[in-house]
Amino acid sequence: MEFEVIQGDIAAQSADALVNAANTSLRMGSGVAGALKRAAGGGLDKEAVSKGPVDLGGVATTDAYELDAEYVVHAAAMPPGGQSTGESIRDATRNALAEADALGCESVVLPAIGCGIAGFDFESGVRIICEEIAAFEPESLSDVRLIAYDDTDYETIRRIAGEVRG
Repeated sequence: MEFEVIQGDIAAQSADALVNAANTSLRMGSGVAGALKRAAGGGLDKEAVSKGPVDLGGVATTDAYELDAEYVVHAAAMPPGGQSTGESIRDATRNALAEADALGCESVVLPAIGCGIAGFDFESGVRIICEEIAAFEPESLSDVRLIAYDDTDYETIRRIAGEVRG
């Protein structure tokens, strides 16, 4: 499917669903999770933890609280304190897209799941994510955005997305 690469803070995005780069405990710490937790106000971390733990590559959905979204899909690409793998990034991305689609979402914003604190090589991880988005066949999703936080990551993601699209 087609997707757009954007730059900014995921917590400031407007979409039906925002994807959190989670660990299997679903406890929200730093990075993407920290940004979402701070912007959502009280309740998001508590609800997320109540839905965990999930399997590696699994997802859980919560309310988005004060975020400009209906849902937060927590995609677990790493164990707590551990590292992500190519397989866990692939599974977490695929499952996050499938969950947003199953919820009837038309729009979703994904970060580079498993490529930050989870320690996986950024370019390799982004390539896996782009391949999964490109291969996904949605029922309801029509607006999929892959977000980069800074200029360097944005340029890298844009380049890799272009290569994946051919």
